[in-house]
Amino acid sequence: MSMSKQSTVIAPTLQDADLQEPAMRFGFIGAGVVAQTIARRVLPFGHKVLLSNSRGPETVAGKLGRGASAGTPQQAADQDVVVLSVDWANVAKALASVPDWSGRILIDATNRIDRNNPSDLGDLSGPTSSEIVADQAVGAKVIKAFNTIPMQWIDDASSARPKTVLFLSGDVARAKKALGDVLEQVGFATVDLGTLAIGGRLQQVGGPLAGLNLTLVDRFVL
Repeated sequence: MSMSKQSTVIAPTLQDADLQEPAMRFGFIGAGVVAQTIARRVLPFGHKVLLSNSRGPETVAGKLGRGASAGTPQQAADQDVVVLSVDWANVAKALASVPDWSGRILIDATNRIDRNNPSDLGDLSGPTSSEIVADQAVGAKVIKAFNTIPMQWIDDASSARPKTVLFLSGDVARAKKALGDVLEQVGFATVDLGTLAIGGRLQQVGGPLAGLNLTLVDRFVL
């Protein structure tokens, strides 16, 4: 991906794109452990990765090697899907770095945790963390994913062991299906929990599915 002058042209969304294409372009807003771990899993399968952060492409370039590039948050948002992988305190600033979220597929990999007081989860009875993200990324098709387990468990996943379960929640079934297909391809077992309001509450920090190390033994299909 060229690191040319930032463009405001909106890339085709998953809903409009040819979902049979073998490669998916992942953009990351936030280039830390979460972004790099996910990127390492998808790159060997021919998918493309563009990393961005608030400090500029030059601080990201060269971190992952072939198939990965560095760019701006806007360029990350122009990929097929964009993964939000920043600390909760930086979510609002990160989302504001993209002026128009309309039609974009936004994967929320964040957790509503205060780094200064991680044991205090606050009031979990209101909107889910991903609904809060969706409210700040107006027009985006938000999918909650990658947030329920430590990145070490994703890094350690192997074809020699049972597949690690990853949960997905969101309000756009077609987008979830496309992401789920890629995650199944790279070696995970995905479970669609439903909407952001229902599934998102189950998998957000403080929910009953957060932090569980689940592996797929078998799956019965009608």
